[in-house]
Amino acid sequence: MGRIRLVVSDFIMSFLWIWSGALIKVFVHKGLGLGQETSGEVIKGVLGILHMFLFAFLTKLSKGAAYNPLTVLAAAASGDFSHFLFNVGVRIPAQVIGCITGVKLIIDTFPEIGVGPRLNVDIHRGALTEGLLAFGIVTISLGLALKIPGSSLMKTWISSVSKCALHILGSDLTGGCMNPASVMGWAYARGDHITKEHILVYWLAPMEATLLAVWTFKLVVQPLMEDNTDFKSDAE
Repeated sequence: MGRIRLVVSDFIMSFLWIWSGALIKVFVHKGLGLGQETSGEVIKGVLGILHMFLFAFLTKLSKGAAYNPLTVLAAAASGDFSHFLFNVGVRIPAQVIGCITGVKLIIDTFPEIGVGPRLNVDIHRGALTEGLLAFGIVTISLGLALKIPGSSLMKTWISSVSKCALHILGSDLTGGCMNPASVMGWAYARGDHITKEHILVYWLAPMEATLLAVWTFKLVVQPLMEDNTDFKSDAE
């Protein structure tokens, strides 16, 4: 029952994630009429950080539900094989279905919303961009998950600002999504979800980068952080 609840929560979280992003865009562009102006981008950034706080709260409330396959994959890589199969074979598809459902309803409700992120560079540069962004955010998330000094509010703030900054860095190249399920929802609506560009750039590259980040963190970062924490504790 716990696993079923988690899968259903993943679906709902992914659906809500798609809708929250779309509503922010509609509010800034249509409600405020700011379009692509600098003030509009600033407001979208602020609202984006606030809605990341909301989803961090929902993750705790749902006891581990997620809207991003990279989060699930990073956790699965640290567990046993049955745990890995459940996360990859059940939870990630639930997230994808949630995003596809959300996008379909958004397009029906707000046809002017657009068609989602697109690849604006060649496939190799796009894969490198999404891979680096995924590696960065997964490493930051793993670091914040350790039992290091700092309140959960501060950790959520660091994670949210980091995601926003990385999104801005990659937005003009690939959309800076760092969320394969979200991109899949929009690509499915366009009918290009099975193209080589979509699979390589938005799925293989970030997922490989996630596994690399987990292994690198375990081998290099985690021992250093734990040693530093133990040193501070002894000093106190």
